[in-house]
Parts: sequence; C-alpha cells; structure tokens
Amino acid sequence: MRRFSGVVEAADTSNISFEVPGNVQDVKAAVGESVSKGQVLAVLDERTYRLNVEAAEAGVASAEVAVGDARRDLARQQRIAAQDRGAITERSLEQSEAAYASARQNLSYSTSRLNLAKRDLQRTTLYAPFDGTIAERHVEPFQEINRGQKMFVLYVQGVMEAAISIPESEIDQVYLGLPGEIRFPAIAGQVHKGIVSEISTVAGAANAFPVRVTIDADADNARIRPGITAEVVLLLGGDEGDDAYLIPVGALSPGGADGVNYVFVYDAETSTLKRTAIEDDGIRDSDVVVTSGLKAGDIIAVAGVSFLRDGQKVRLMEQ
Repeated sequence: MRRFSGVVEAADTSNISFEVPGNVQDVKAAVGESVSKGQVLAVLDERTYRLNVEAAEAGVASAEVAVGDARRDLARQQRIAAQDRGAITERSLEQSEAAYASARQNLSYSTSRLNLAKRDLQRTTLYAPFDGTIAERHVEPFQEINRGQKMFVLYVQGVMEAAISIPESEIDQVYLGLPGEIRFPAIAGQVHKGIVSEISTVAGAANAFPVRVTIDADADNARIRPGITAEVVLLLGGDEGDDAYLIPVGALSPGGADGVNYVFVYDAETSTLKRTAIEDDGIRDSDVVVTSGLKAGDIIAVAGVSFLRDGQKVRLMEQ
C-alpha cells in the first residue's frame, strides 16, 4: 500500500482564446462563474473588421460589374462572328473569352475575401464552447490581444481527477483500472474511491511518471475543486491475488550458504519459536516484502533475533 500526493484537476478542460487579434472591449465572465454553451465571454472592438467587410463588399460589387461588362462584350463579339466570320478575328474572340474567364475568377476571389471578412467579424465575439465553470481568466477590458492568446480556462463540473507522480521503481506495478482511495486534507472525513485512468509513457521531473486517478462521482463531491491537494492510496503489487506481508528488517535471521532468510515464528500452543524460511521481494520503506513462508496471524520475533534459536521456549509479553 503506497501513498502519493497530488492535486485535483478537472477531467475536461479547455483553453479559450480569440481566433483574431484586436482590442478587448468587454469581458462578460468572471472566475468561478458557471457558463452555458454559446454564452458570450468577451467581445473585441469590431470597427476594423466591419470596415474590412465593407471593403470586401465593394470589391465584390466591382467584380460583378466587371463580369457583366466582360460577358456583354463576349456576347457582342460572338454575335458579330456568327453573322460575319471575317468581321472578328479569332484572336479578338479568344481575348474576350479570356477576359470574361478572368473577371469570373476575380469575382470568385472577391467573394472569398468577403466571406473571410465576415467570418473574422463574427470571431470578434468569444463564446463558451460547452457548459462549464471559469477556472482562470487572463484578460481585462481594453487589453490588446493576439490571435490564440489564452483568455479563459474552462472546465466541466462533475468529473475530477487526481494528478499524481509515480517513481520509476514502481510504475510497472501500476495499471489502468487499478483501484485506489483518495483523501483531501482540505475536506476532513471524506474518502473517495477512484481508479487509475491514465498512465504516461514518458517520465517527467525526477524520473517520475504522471498518472491520473479518476475520482468516482457521487453526491458528496460538490466540495472537490480543481487545485486542492489530494492523497491517493494505491495497493501496488504483482499478479492479482498474490499475498505479501511487510515485516521489519530486524526480524530477519540470515541463513547459511544458501542465502535464504529466516524468521522466528511463535507457536502459541508450545510457547516455542520455529525458525521458518521465507521468500522476499525486496525492501519497501525499510520493511521487507515477504511473499512466501508466512501467513496472516503469524506472530514473529522482531527484536533480539541474533540471540534466538530454533525450538527455544519463550514467553509472549502482553502489552
């Protein structure tokens, strides 16, 4: 059983930003405020973008006139050519056709510019992309901002995770779906269940791997907020169902040439000690992990082991 400290984070968060630069005219959301999808969060000064739309509309109108003139000129030359083929040269007819095609392409380009200008005008208003709560606000009125600059951090209420770091020596014992218990120092008396939902494959600071534990949603999670401290308890180990026991290092009695370790197990019926061979899986926090040789309920000697012998009669001290 291992305890890890971390912080609570929302499972679903989003950095909200404008897709166009400009000067912020109004901010309509504050930190901690609940917002609905489509709600206005902030507005940019749209005067420049309105002028861009008007200029693009004028460009479209001019292009439409040019298309009309080119179409009429082409139609006129085609009529003359139909009446008298020699009155219009082939080159003149081709030039009229090319002028008409070019005018149509220019109209298409001007229309695209108008659509882009209208889109940019719409983007001067920042909307909430989903229902949530404002976790951070990084903008103030009359502030000049760039495209993509973070304005708000929005998170979805309800689904929370504890972000912890697992040392490289223990990350192999952590797997997706591993259950755990989560406590919050700021919320006395609350213990929540959780499961490991995300394990990074790349180590971070101090060669520790970022791990996320999803907190089970229930009726008592209203006080769980992003940023508070979380203590996660995970039961690490090998295959599911294997039992192991932690005993003090001082309880070991070195073996002979075979390198096997022993402990002295107390027999309550005979009041004697039995020197018992054990198998271990290394040391965890100054304790030996015993995987074989002991069972639940065994009483072992943990002090003065070097003075004990197999079959020695002893008296159990009551505390």
